[in-house]
Amino acid sequence: MHSSISRRRLAGALLVVSSLPALAADLVVEVEGLRGDKGVVSVGLFDKPESFPKQFVTGLRTPADKPVVEVVFRDLAPGRYAVSAYQDENGNLELDRGLFGIPKEPYGFSRDARGTAGPPDFRDARFDLGPEGARIRIKLH
Repeated sequence: MHSSISRRRLAGALLVVSSLPALAADLVVEVEGLRGDKGVVSVGLFDKPESFPKQFVTGLRTPADKPVVEVVFRDLAPGRYAVSAYQDENGNLELDRGLFGIPKEPYGFSRDARGTAGPPDFRDARFDLGPEGARIRIKLH
């Protein structure tokens, strides 16, 4: 009899676990401040301070065909993230830079983070993504 009670408890526990919602969230990123409708907007998602803003976890591109464009990162684990975006006006798949490495194309970061002599730190651009998902806006400068 003890064995059948344990099986019932296990079956009940499995039923509860299988009925829980998946812990995956969508992140909608709106990008504004585009300079015309040339090229594409590239958006990178980061989850570690040491890789920000060089090596993103995943990236998305969308045509720069409206004043505000939108990309959606789907099925993300809840956690702490940062986002960068830039308008690749000439379509060469990189942020063009001029003298002293200053970007020549519009760019921006989550939380409107700005660096003083280069890109901002992860801690300045980071935000928490909960299981319900989020919508953020990045203004290109």
